[in-house]
Amino acid sequence: MLVVQSREARKFTADEIYALEVVAMVLAEMAELGAFVGEGAALSPLHQQSVLLRGGPAQEGSAEGHVWLHEPRVVVTNPIAEDPKRELERLSEAVDELRVGVDKMLEISQNGDKEQLEVLEAYRMFANSKGWMRRMEDDIASGLSAEAAVEMEQSQARARMEQVTDPYLRERLADLDDLSNRLLRILTGQGKTDSADLPPDPILIARNIGPGDLLEYGRSLKGIVLEEGSVGSHATIVARALAIPLVVHVGRITTEALNGDHILVDGDQGVVHLRPEETVVGAFRDKIAMQAKAQERYASIRETPTVTRDGTRIDLVMNAGLMADLPSLGNSGAEGVGLFRTELQFLIRNQMPKRSELVTQYQRVLDAAGDKRVVFRTLDIGSDKVLPYMKHVEEPNPALGWRAIRVGLDKRGVMRMQLQALIRAANGRPLTVMFPFVAQFEEFRQARWEVNKTIDREKRLGHALPETLEVGAMLETPSLAFAPQKFFDEVDFISIGGNDLKQFFFAADRENELVRRRYDSLNVSFLTFIERIVERCELSDTPLSFCGEDAGRPVEALCLAAMGIRTLSMRPASIGPVKSLLLRSNLQDVRKIISDARHRGEQSVRPAVMEWLRNQS
Repeated sequence: MLVVQSREARKFTADEIYALEVVAMVLAEMAELGAFVGEGAALSPLHQQSVLLRGGPAQEGSAEGHVWLHEPRVVVTNPIAEDPKRELERLSEAVDELRVGVDKMLEISQNGDKEQLEVLEAYRMFANSKGWMRRMEDDIASGLSAEAAVEMEQSQARARMEQVTDPYLRERLADLDDLSNRLLRILTGQGKTDSADLPPDPILIARNIGPGDLLEYGRSLKGIVLEEGSVGSHATIVARALAIPLVVHVGRITTEALNGDHILVDGDQGVVHLRPEETVVGAFRDKIAMQAKAQERYASIRETPTVTRDGTRIDLVMNAGLMADLPSLGNSGAEGVGLFRTELQFLIRNQMPKRSELVTQYQRVLDAAGDKRVVFRTLDIGSDKVLPYMKHVEEPNPALGWRAIRVGLDKRGVMRMQLQALIRAANGRPLTVMFPFVAQFEEFRQARWEVNKTIDREKRLGHALPETLEVGAMLETPSLAFAPQKFFDEVDFISIGGNDLKQFFFAADRENELVRRRYDSLNVSFLTFIERIVERCELSDTPLSFCGEDAGRPVEALCLAAMGIRTLSMRPASIGPVKSLLLRSNLQDVRKIISDARHRGEQSVRPAVMEWLRNQS
């Protein structure tokens, strides 16, 4: 920030403001390069001191490693133009190279879908924009180098982007931002790295990242830190599937970090230590060592049935969405897959997968699971899960909009294709299917009718039918808990989708950092609501499970079990800690503590339960 004072109050002209912006940018670049660092200088060297950054935890775990920038930052080393004519030539050559690259992208995508081509056409229009080129030429004429001129225009585009609320315009300005990054890389030669340059312990740093890019990195990553992102994004889903610690909403991380920087990621607390001091590194390594010892202890009880001290059996199953998850089925001690997310195979592609491809994928899942039960959740898209090849519908509140089973019932061809693929993959074996986001009985009836119709069609075609078929529903909206009793009689099983149910119950968006932490899962009202669902299921003897982040948190899992939940579905790494606590707990005692806290009028039972646990150890 450049501060200018004037002896007399006056309004600066547009030219004066522009000149000050140029001076500020040049000074910033010089500070970045260390021009003001040294003996007697006021500034300390940038990108050398230790930095503590805070964000939001999206995937638990701790990791130590070295920074790998998904899109390496380009540092402009020559902000001033010594030869403006040569700088104009360099800019022109770089823009020509950029345009050739965009044209090649279009050629490769000619056989792609219409919307993808339209996006690339708009991208090419920006690359050929005369106004964009003219503004950069004017910046060079004012004394900037070609790189500094590009960065100047990029900064102004980003400033405009911050003020635009329209999603379409923001995407177009993001295209311009991406073009500027490409142009800077061409001009400077920086950032031209590939996966072969990855450090042995990479911590991925990015503004944001899609599921496809993240899957390309795979399990080689030790951790992920995003400047944007969210707890329900595609990247978070993949990170959870791969059990990679993830922290989101970490401001300034892409500008503070450089490739190769030492970094510590605490996914439990949402904290990032960049270029940490030795004392911090020591404490962090002690924490990782303690976690490793705990995992060894959990491994010793892997084959032990989860039976509490009062003799209650709890089934612990795992969530999955990728083939990479399936080895965890045996290693974690999970008794089955309580939720297999089928949408990931749709999200990471540029076009709709073929039925034969889905059949192969689902067969591999069932083969890997062996005789253990796998619950396939049908396509859960919409809200934050947008298919790149499906027309995006702008909605004022996507979480409450056209998503999951609502999309399936409106796009029945897609639902039928997936059901056919699941039946053929089962090939005579047991099959369990679950429909997401069911809000009313009629939606489940229509979906069940589609299942029956597909079974009849497959029988006529001579395909092997499942040995047994279970069709269930996810209870993610409070409305379904008050459905007619006939719904509970007809459905084969119910799985409480805790993440969505909690946000709708408390009217608190789990993506909104301002409100999502205000509401406790052990709130008396929420636990009473869970207890009511348990009672309704017991009336019709309907199997009930709880699926979500809270199922994998030991204290929350203990309270859910005390409320009557007998199956908990969680990420594989959580099974050990949850089982360890359940094995040494008496659910009758916990239920009494919850009941007493409720009668005292306490808002949350957490303090009382934590006090009881402290006295038990």
